[in-house]
Amino acid sequence: MAALTDAGVTEIRIVNRTIARAENVARDLETSATRITVHLWSEVSNVQRHAGLLVNTTSLGMTGEPPLVLDLVLPPAAPVVDIVYVPLETDLLTTARRRGNPGVDGLGMLLHQGRPGFEAWFGASVRVTPELRAAIVATLAPP
Repeated sequence: MAALTDAGVTEIRIVNRTIARAENVARDLETSATRITVHLWSEVSNVQRHAGLLVNTTSLGMTGEPPLVLDLVLPPAAPVVDIVYVPLETDLLTTARRRGNPGVDGLGMLLHQGRPGFEAWFGASVRVTPELRAAIVATLAPP
């Protein structure tokens, strides 16, 4: 979400199962240029109706975790980003793509998040490339 505020997004709506957690995130991201509102999970349908982007930042839907239960009512052009990377194609992304929403899996986030740690640990520079992504995807494919 910090990237959204840095990119000049003027409004962010945070929906969480725990309102206190959402309020803490909102407080951490607060800027004068971005309006951040906090909503209960029970409001998720109303909140997304006019959204320009939906980002799932939970582990729900990841292998070994409970499913993410969410009815998508986004505008058709709104991208859906799911930070889950196992499986790469989550039920959320499948549903979004069936509706016509562009979908982005969580592998890019994982690779970019891991790059600084790899560089610090091994002292070698790493670039996130299509080839690196393909190599990781190959390890995730079932035998």
